[in-house]
Amino acid sequence: MSFFTPPRRVETTVFTRLPDRFRKLRRSAWADANRDVIEIDSFLEGPSFDREGRLYVTDIPFGRVFRIDHAGEWEQIAEYDGWPNGLKIHRDGRIFITDYRRGLMLLDPGSGHVRPFLETVGSESFKGVNDLVFGRSGTIYFTDQGQTGMHDPTGRIYRLTPDGRLTCLIDTIPSPNGIVVDPEETALLVAVTRANQIWRVPLHKSGLVTKVGIFAHLHGSLGGPDGLALDIEGCLLVAHEGFGSIWRLSPHAEPLERIVSCTARATMNLAFGGPGNARLFIVESETGSILQADLSTPGLPMFSHL
Repeated sequence: MSFFTPPRRVETTVFTRLPDRFRKLRRSAWADANRDVIEIDSFLEGPSFDREGRLYVTDIPFGRVFRIDHAGEWEQIAEYDGWPNGLKIHRDGRIFITDYRRGLMLLDPGSGHVRPFLETVGSESFKGVNDLVFGRSGTIYFTDQGQTGMHDPTGRIYRLTPDGRLTCLIDTIPSPNGIVVDPEETALLVAVTRANQIWRVPLHKSGLVTKVGIFAHLHGSLGGPDGLALDIEGCLLVAHEGFGSIWRLSPHAEPLERIVSCTARATMNLAFGGPGNARLFIVESETGSILQADLSTPGLPMFSHL
């Protein structure tokens, strides 16, 4: 049953795919645990554009980071002992990575060196950090997903202020994944993958966390919501892993558009870029492809509110 008019369907095309020279089917510890012990050649995540309009993506199982130019040409800029997932570029140019095994890391794109930034919390390891976003204050918000789910609703959201204060905002989430913050930094929206929901977490000036609620329920797939992005109208774009779709939801969670994968169903994450910041780029991880779709509403610029 649906209370809404069917959303407008938007088609995608393939912008580029991981070149064959970077593909080699092989086992990995990450795939053994997360992909039923199958051989894979990559699992792309973490799309993010730098100021020059180049797209960065991570490759979780093999600890790689790639950079893609405007023409869709790939270069590998890092390979290290880790499982890089989310990637975001700070206003000062630093490239942050949420590494499932190692916590928050920093990437030097010139040398390819990856070094620790925040590996533990109170001397304990994270469950497995997933994604991050910067607030206008310079604060970093990031999710700690691990293997949590409906059976174990103990996933966490952390806040790290510019002066280094780390706070756990909430620790009762069944699989927190993608995360965004509104331009005024009054609330977080978080993809809760295993519950097939988007949660809203108010950010009160008092620092207290209260009235956390469900912003949207999704339906279907063997996955759930993954990466998130906001556009300039305050609409939320949700990468629905396993459903092969990106949903554009109004500020009140009404489904307005369904952006459909032209390849496979592993639509994991997304980022705005291109002319006028109105082109959506989507990571489809099953085929190692970057999809694209031109939208009528530009995305919220990553740097404008930092």
